[in-house]
Amino acid sequence: MTSRKKRKNAHKKGASMKQTRSRDTKADAPGVELAMHESNAEKPQATPSASASPDSPEPAAAPFSEKAGALTPEAKRGSLVAIGTGIRIVGQLTMEALAEMRAAEKLLYCVGDPIAEHIVQQLNKSGAESLFHFYAVGKQRIETYEQMIQRMLECVRGGARTCVALYGHPGVFAYPAHEAIRRARAEGYEARMLPAVSAEDCLFADVGVDPAMTGCQSYEATDFMVNGRIIDTSASVILWQIGVVGDWSFSAGTYDTSSMPLLVERLSQFYPLSHEALIYEASTFPGCPPIIRRTPLYALPNSGVTGASTLYIPPARTPPGDANIYWRVPQLSRAQRR
Repeated sequence: MTSRKKRKNAHKKGASMKQTRSRDTKADAPGVELAMHESNAEKPQATPSASASPDSPEPAAAPFSEKAGALTPEAKRGSLVAIGTGIRIVGQLTMEALAEMRAAEKLLYCVGDPIAEHIVQQLNKSGAESLFHFYAVGKQRIETYEQMIQRMLECVRGGARTCVALYGHPGVFAYPAHEAIRRARAEGYEARMLPAVSAEDCLFADVGVDPAMTGCQSYEATDFMVNGRIIDTSASVILWQIGVVGDWSFSAGTYDTSSMPLLVERLSQFYPLSHEALIYEASTFPGCPPIIRRTPLYALPNSGVTGASTLYIPPARTPPGDANIYWRVPQLSRAQRR
């Protein structure tokens, strides 16, 4: 056998050994190839020489991709992006969110209506997976949220480009998205959130409220009730999830609203009970109007609120102002002197 032929055979044998080892490692210890890639990411990769012998140390084997069914030049690094479908997916889903959903290798979602679910599934037929099955009647919502977070991180750690699509804005009353992003970043993964249309955005448009005119305070109803929050009654107030006040569990139908009188009692510390508020529910379907009902605060327990209801309380007084500060503001004093 010539020297050139020996070198050629040796090179083929080494390549065969590398491929076999890469597949065995993937089967026995998933993620090992990712760790090897990370630890050697900053080291220059040696180029195998045609004259290398079978007994010579081999360069690290290229990771094996199960999806592609072949060796890939680089290990896949997982990532996470949280997007929102808006309150009404038709018309409120942004182009940026649409692109992320289509490009994702794993598209996890939890949306609020069958139209939204159908659209999400059609955007990514091979990677779409619902998170809704983690909910169960009577189950504590925080337990469900933790399971959702773990599922998101499983996909990221597995090397998938992961997108999680949530109803409304992914960062408004969406603990799982915030916490999954925090943990993913702490582990060194790329993770980010995209803005979307929330129920608050819809409320401002439907009710005709400009938060710059009076100011606006925003509290989750149970948090407001039990944590001693202080209200400035010269500003607008939004209380979220009044239909589930005091109830930390999940229900497929109506929630336990037996704590509603306690919410009214708490509000009575700031407002006369005759003060009129609005019960608001954003429209989830095109062509359907939002629900806007006026009610005095004392009638809240019998107002028929649902899990989707939000309470908007308009200002009860004008702000007193601070004349001392007013006259010390240079721009204002100059304007008054003209």
